[in-house]
Amino acid sequence: MTVRVGVIGAGMIGQDHIRRLTEVVTGASVTAVTDIDADRAAEVAARIGATALPTGAELIASPDVDAVLVTSWGPTHAEHVLNAIAAGKPVFCEKPLATTAEDCLRIVEAERAHGLRLVQVGFMRRFDAGYRQMKEVLSTGSLGAPLIVHCAHRNPTVPESYHSAMAAQDTAVHEIDVLRWLLDDEIVSAQVVTPRATSKRFAHLKDPQIMIFETSGGVRIDLEVFVNCQYGYDIQCEVVGEDGLVRLPDPAAVGVRTAARHGTGVLQDWKDRFAEAFDTEFREWVAGVAAGAEPTGPSSWDGYAATVITDAAVRSLETGGETVTVDMKPRPAFYGGTA
Repeated sequence: MTVRVGVIGAGMIGQDHIRRLTEVVTGASVTAVTDIDADRAAEVAARIGATALPTGAELIASPDVDAVLVTSWGPTHAEHVLNAIAAGKPVFCEKPLATTAEDCLRIVEAERAHGLRLVQVGFMRRFDAGYRQMKEVLSTGSLGAPLIVHCAHRNPTVPESYHSAMAAQDTAVHEIDVLRWLLDDEIVSAQVVTPRATSKRFAHLKDPQIMIFETSGGVRIDLEVFVNCQYGYDIQCEVVGEDGLVRLPDPAAVGVRTAARHGTGVLQDWKDRFAEAFDTEFREWVAGVAAGAEPTGPSSWDGYAATVITDAAVRSLETGGETVTVDMKPRPAFYGGTA
C-alpha cells in the first residue's frame, strides 16, 4: 500500500521531510499539509499536489491521511500527537515529543490506554550506520562492560537566538537519546560545567559546556557541547569497555594531498552529516506503517526520558554546576520496563 502522510508544519525541517517522503522513500505520498502560515502551507501543498488544510486537527481527521508527521513548533507537538493517538493514526513527531515532562507523560498514558504503540520520535542517530555498528559491537559483549563514554557535539556557529539552555535541550538531547540506546542503560544524574568561554559566541551564551552524566549501571559519560567551534559540524563518540573500545567513525571523505599537506574535508551542517540516517529512519517508519506494525524507533517513553534528562542538565547549568538527580518515573512494561 501507499501510506498517505499528512504533514503538520511546513517550515525548513517539514519541507525537507516532505522532499524525503516524495522523492526518496518509496511507498509514501504526502496528501495534506498544514502550517501556522496558511500561505506557506498552500504553496508547499500545491508544489506536490497535496491539499492544504487550516488546522492540525482537520488534517489528522482527514480520511485522506493514514499517518501523521509533526514538524511544527515544539510547544504544539503534544496537542497534535494526542489528537493522532485519539484518532488511532500512527504519528511521527520530530523532537521534542513535548516541551514539558508533564505533557510527555500525558502522551505516554494516552498511548498506553490505546493499547498499541503509535508514536515514533525523530531521534535520527539510532538510524545512522556508524551508531548501528557501534550498537552491534556493544551487543556482542566482546568489549566487556562499558565503563566510560567520551562524546563531542560541535557546530561551526549558532544564531543569536540560540541560548544556553538549548545546549542541552536542542543539541545534547541527541547524544542523550542515542547513548541510552547504545548502552541499554538509563541516565540517573546530570552535571553541567562551563570552562573558559569562546570569544566567538554571542555574549549571552555559555559556550562551550561540558556535560557529565551517570547511568544506573555506573557508566560515566562526558560530553563536550561546543556550538561555535568555527571549523565544522563534528560528532564524536567513544565507548570504553573493560576489554577494548569502540569509536564512531568520521564520515567517509577523500584524502587530499597538496601544498605539502594531507587533509580531509569537514562537514558543515547536520543535514549533510545525517542525511542517510534521516532517509533510513523514514524508510523504516513508512514500511512499518504499511505493514500495520508498531514502530520500532524511539518511543514516547524515549521522548519523555530525553525531556527529563535535559531538564536536569538545564537545572545543573542554572545552579552553577551542581549534580542534579534525574526525576524519572519507573518505565512501564508497555515500553519494555518492569513497572
